[in-house]
Amino acid sequence: MASAIGSLLLFVISLLVGGLGIYVGARVITGVEDYSHAVITALIGAIAWAVLSWIPLFGGLLALIAYVAVINWRYRGGWVNAILIALVAWIATAVVVFVLGALGVPVTGIGVLGA
Repeated sequence: MASAIGSLLLFVISLLVGGLGIYVGARVITGVEDYSHAVITALIGAIAWAVLSWIPLFGGLLALIAYVAVINWRYRGGWVNAILIALVAWIATAVVVFVLGALGVPVTGIGVLGA
């Protein structure tokens, strides 16, 4: 039971970290300041990635396109802004994951690719 609670807690923290990355990306690129919107975007993006990434040969590319499409759908500004939000989100999340890892907190950034 404790393992399940620990796993759930780690999932929630990782989702919040991923949401923070998207929040930073959206704030920098579009000026949108809504953390809860970013967390929901991270969750939808993670689901899209999980559904598509397992497809042989083109799964990673399809998942990346779907991830950027989710950001494009959730934030204004078009495809270029969506790509820029994803890039800034990746950088911001990587920094947070690195800092937390250095402090002994083993999280990832759910909803941000590669973080």
